[in-house]
Amino acid sequence: MSIAIVTGSAGLIGSESARHFAGLGMDIVGIDNNMRRTFFGAEASTDWQREQLVRDLGRSYTHEHCDIRDPDAINRLFARFGDDIALVIHTAAQPSHDWAAKDPQTDFAVNANGTLNLLEATRTYAADAVFLFTSTNKVYGDRPNTLPLVEEATRWELDPAHAYVGGIPEDFPIDQSLHSLFGVSKVAADLMVQEYGRYFGLRTVCFRGGCLTGPHHSGTQLHGFLAYLVKCAATGVPYTVFGYGGKQVRDNIHSADLISAFDHVFREPRSGEVYNIGGSRFSNCSMLEAIAVCEELSGRPMRWTYNDTQRVGDHIWWISAVAKFRSHYPEWQLRHDVPAICREIYHNNVERWTRKMAS
Repeated sequence: MSIAIVTGSAGLIGSESARHFAGLGMDIVGIDNNMRRTFFGAEASTDWQREQLVRDLGRSYTHEHCDIRDPDAINRLFARFGDDIALVIHTAAQPSHDWAAKDPQTDFAVNANGTLNLLEATRTYAADAVFLFTSTNKVYGDRPNTLPLVEEATRWELDPAHAYVGGIPEDFPIDQSLHSLFGVSKVAADLMVQEYGRYFGLRTVCFRGGCLTGPHHSGTQLHGFLAYLVKCAATGVPYTVFGYGGKQVRDNIHSADLISAFDHVFREPRSGEVYNIGGSRFSNCSMLEAIAVCEELSGRPMRWTYNDTQRVGDHIWWISAVAKFRSHYPEWQLRHDVPAICREIYHNNVERWTRKMAS
């Protein structure tokens, strides 16, 4: 029996990971207590995804409603499966830098302490397992905003002569910047994951993602902007753009492309490694450009307004350099760009969204 433990298993990346590795013949133990509902309200509940996982994966999936902040509960779970654990995919998090400021203790306990609990349980009970952690580009704070940016008609762009025009690499500094409290808690977790790889020799990898998205994302105003934007376009719910003229740029990576990266690392693991991962130059957009895509999908203008107050620590321009990951795993490819991602989110969810709005 080969087991994959997936935290945040009812979330976007967790659910996609569970399906993928179950498809490879692994038994999945999912950990998720639906704290996304606590963070963002009923509309962000992941219960629908958990129910779908149980229905789709059957006996290959076991759901554990436990809290990663509880070291005793985590240790009991890992002790139960021991050396059968071949893979740990840690996606559970408090994911919003806006929400973190409301309750810094909960944010740090989930993101930093929860990660430490999982690492220590892995070291104690499943030291040969591959440990994959979804970190964030917020570990770099707002330092990307110091890059020489040029304002264009629909987006901010990096000076084409700059060394980072293809994307921001992993050696970009993280110090002397405004991180947001969320960024700090994720930095702590990120460094701990690296340290368990370098110090203890665990097979740990950090994926510093930008915007992770896909059709199973329970997007809300405070997290998951592309999925939430498509939802607003489909349902007519008003959307607010915060700051930078709506020209702030994000690269967006489809969950399937990220899980493909997970699969490559699982097959050829490394220790204490870090990768910036995202849509890169292949899949990126500004807010204004994303709105235009969504309006074309829905066939009507979006109800959106502009608020000149930018979010604390927000990036004006972020595109991930994925060259390092490709140098280690040259067969990995990005397959979904922004228009394709939006189409899939829309067509997979529009019926469920409109039915829910009508009820």
